[in-house]
Amino acid sequence: MFLPSERQERILAAVRQRGTVRLSALVEQLDVSAVTVRRDVTALADRGLLRRVHGGVTLSHRSGREPEQQRSTFGATAAGILLGMVVPSAEYYWPQVIQGAQTAVNAADGRLVMRVSSYEPGEDRRQITALLERGVRTLLVAPVVTGAYGLDLLRWLAARPVPVVLVERQPPPELPTLALDAATTSHAIGAGLAVRHLVTLGHSRIALILSRQSPTSRALRQGWTETMTELGLPHPRSQQFEVAIYGTPGWATAYDAVLRHCLEMGATALLVHSDREAIGMVERARDLGIAVPGELAVVSYDDEVAATSDPPLTAVRPQKHRLGQLAAELALARATEVGRRPVHRVQLWPTLEVRESCGGEPD
Repeated sequence: MFLPSERQERILAAVRQRGTVRLSALVEQLDVSAVTVRRDVTALADRGLLRRVHGGVTLSHRSGREPEQQRSTFGATAAGILLGMVVPSAEYYWPQVIQGAQTAVNAADGRLVMRVSSYEPGEDRRQITALLERGVRTLLVAPVVTGAYGLDLLRWLAARPVPVVLVERQPPPELPTLALDAATTSHAIGAGLAVRHLVTLGHSRIALILSRQSPTSRALRQGWTETMTELGLPHPRSQQFEVAIYGTPGWATAYDAVLRHCLEMGATALLVHSDREAIGMVERARDLGIAVPGELAVVSYDDEVAATSDPPLTAVRPQKHRLGQLAAELALARATEVGRRPVHRVQLWPTLEVRESCGGEPD
């Protein structure tokens, strides 16, 4: 019987000699189980020494030498890095961010390991700890950043032995000098794009409807308020609403009440976060006899499924895939560079996708 280190050296020797080796051949050569071979191959791949292909393995680099550095948006990155990622959800919004990160990691011949915290207190730290024990060399994290728990978590993250990049999160004002990189979307700018588009179509009373559970709501409220103020438009608190998730108990009655209130105050347009809630508002408006876009223009925020609405929704689209890609490139560069490196705070603007729900000309 061989020790794990001896088996792995024999695997490397076989791959160096033949270029590509099937897993079944390694099982026969080493006289061990397929499970043991897969475990050894995973360990070698995590170190960037092998690359798995269908049914077998090959060298990460034809020469068999140490991985060469590649160039990315943020500088040189070494191939073969194991990058950990913790996101609050693997559904709605986050899949495209994850796919973007995977694109960057694949380009660097590395490996992405993801875990989900599910917005549960304590889960961020538990999942991050598990990834550190797994041996990741850098981390992408979208943690809780508010309240006492959030502040303690951010301080803890800044003290980890590997570089950490925040994704769609920034340290709050209470931690102005926390040395953590971040890649975010300017949601406030996105809200401003929506408001300005509606104003060009002749609307001056624009209500804001936010998803009660979303961490994006604060930035959208800021962008809506600032833009309405800059344009000299009325924006009383009575034009701001928080609603439950579309489809949850009582949603239809609550949405009806919001729509009636908007009409009573003379609102002719809505900015709604997110697509689900915007689709729900359009559905309830139809049942109440309110024409969209004839009597009420609607802009959605997120553009996950906005184009499938009836009518298709004009939407603000955060560049989620690009954000994940840039965040991963930043993390890989941070893990590669030796010595002091300035803190990077990267921010992307969303884009506006014009469709039929506002009455303007679709793109």
